[in-house]
Amino acid sequence: MKIKNNRIKLPDVVGKGYGTFWRWKGRYRVCKGSRASKKSKTTALWYIVNIVKYKDANLLVIRKTFRTLKDSCFTELKWAVNRLGCQEFWDIKESPLEMTYKPTGQKIYFRGLDDPLKVTSITVEHGYLCWCWIEEAYEISSENDFNMLDESIRGAIPAETGLFKQITLTFNPWNEHHWIKARFFDNPDSETLAMTTNYMCNEWLDDADKKVFETMKQQNPRRYRVAGLGEWGIVDGLIYENWEEKAFDINEIRTISSVRSAFGLDFGYTNDPTALFCGLIDTHSKTIWVFDEIYQRGMSNEKIAEEVIKAGYSKEKIRADHEPKSIDRLYDLGLTHIREARKGRDSINSGIDYIQDFHIIIHPRCVNFITEISNYTWDTDRKTGKKINKPIDDFNHLMDAMRYALEDFSNSSAFSFD
Repeated sequence: MKIKNNRIKLPDVVGKGYGTFWRWKGRYRVCKGSRASKKSKTTALWYIVNIVKYKDANLLVIRKTFRTLKDSCFTELKWAVNRLGCQEFWDIKESPLEMTYKPTGQKIYFRGLDDPLKVTSITVEHGYLCWCWIEEAYEISSENDFNMLDESIRGAIPAETGLFKQITLTFNPWNEHHWIKARFFDNPDSETLAMTTNYMCNEWLDDADKKVFETMKQQNPRRYRVAGLGEWGIVDGLIYENWEEKAFDINEIRTISSVRSAFGLDFGYTNDPTALFCGLIDTHSKTIWVFDEIYQRGMSNEKIAEEVIKAGYSKEKIRADHEPKSIDRLYDLGLTHIREARKGRDSINSGIDYIQDFHIIIHPRCVNFITEISNYTWDTDRKTGKKINKPIDDFNHLMDAMRYALEDFSNSSAFSFD
């Protein structure tokens, strides 16, 4: 294939703030950053540029669950191809999810840790599998899962290729107790670049974008430190400690005669996501199983209905946040079992008290639920610094949706979904 040379000036395309990141060739390149810090877009640009540069390189892109890849890394890499003006040289497929550099046959593969066999069985057709990008690496709660990925990027590469093996991790640093901090940030070795970036290195933010962070700084300093400055989140005073992440067979759980389904919906749009909690509850064994979720910003009522119906939950009884107009619209769109949650005095704390008596088992696919429950804490009095009997107004979208879903059980022991 004849290649037409398109000359571009990389600093004009990529921007500043990532010089060391761009040049690093050590084994591990780890970047924690705030929202809008360009970390994912810069990483996507780096891979497209360097796959073209290194003719034998192939890339494996990983997230904890495969279903989250299309709207994240896959979209970012397509954006990078377009920004670099090289669309004609790439074959981009959605089924299977894959990108191929046409002049050489180099590939970008996409895999989820929910199907580990597909991760460990990749055989490249051209060159070597030498690079791995783990996006939202915070979602990977088990260091052993990372070790499996690390071991998959093995094997000799001829020196004349100029290639190097490298794993890149990008993530938001919600929890200082995460294994990533201890492994890469607390005591990095010579093969590790561990860096922090934030929105202030993103020269393409407009005044409205910057205003979001300034408002966050004033109204929610705790979130600003993490989502604004990229600092590690300090998790103290967790509300729920009665949970574990464990795979389970939902059909097997449903055979238990005392198990009932429970669905809850919390509305969001621009800054907050719309969140659907999908669970099973057994009031006899005091167990809650969390088996699925919908978690997305910018969803209209039409899009909410579409996603719920597509997921197969249109006939489920859904308790939703207090938005009568939205509930009526969703009813008209086919969610005929949706009802408004019964809010009252102390409903939040009462719901929390009820849930704290249960053991919560969370399926690994519910990555947003795991992120929220591991960061949902009691608030702090700004004057005294002491914990107060009120949850933080953060990491609470699926937590609220869970309360709505379970309120009928907490309010009436005789209620069932039969």
